[in-house]
Amino acid sequence: MIQRLPRQLDAVEVRILGCLLEKQQATPEYYPLTLNALVAACNQRNNRYPVMRLAEGEVSLALRWLGQDRLVLRDDKGRATRWSQNIDRVLGLDAGCKAALTVLLLRGPQTAGEVRSRTGRLHDFDSAAAAEAALAELAAPPDPVVVLLERNPGQKEARWGHRVGISDPEGDAPAPALPPPPPAREFDAEQMMLRIERLEQEVEKLKAALSRIASSI
Repeated sequence: MIQRLPRQLDAVEVRILGCLLEKQQATPEYYPLTLNALVAACNQRNNRYPVMRLAEGEVSLALRWLGQDRLVLRDDKGRATRWSQNIDRVLGLDAGCKAALTVLLLRGPQTAGEVRSRTGRLHDFDSAAAAEAALAELAAPPDPVVVLLERNPGQKEARWGHRVGISDPEGDAPAPALPPPPPAREFDAEQMMLRIERLEQEVEKLKAALSRIASSI
């Protein structure tokens, strides 16, 4: 049974988790990722929708919030801090579900056939039906992680979309129709204010660092 996520994630957090999942499955020799490698993965132009241009500070801040929910793990044992995803354990994903969710997080709504073709480096689905079975498992109640979307005019097949959170920060990408958020999520406005405050703190630190560099020249 798929487990519940602690909250709906924002677009940056969705992109981070998608990238960590992708790199773990596709290039495990380079995983976990440093912050620089993760920023580069988030800003890739291929296999991403929408294409994003995230700054290091944005990714770093989102990692802190994901870390608080144990959706990512931090490793400080080496010369550089590295990050790994923990969402597969939080949700209880098997290999097929993990691969299917990965491409939905990175590329938005897709048909089962598209999910199968785009998970070639991550997991070997022997048919579109196998990919659809993984998607159906992710969509099973009581806490579905994906949803089957209604077909738009002109589309031959229905597409699947994730329910992890927002994928497109500009709101241009097609998004799954979600039910109204439960009362427990009414603190979102307060969380946003906390994020703004933390971003302001990061900006002040950067200003101070730049000032020190300028004075030493």
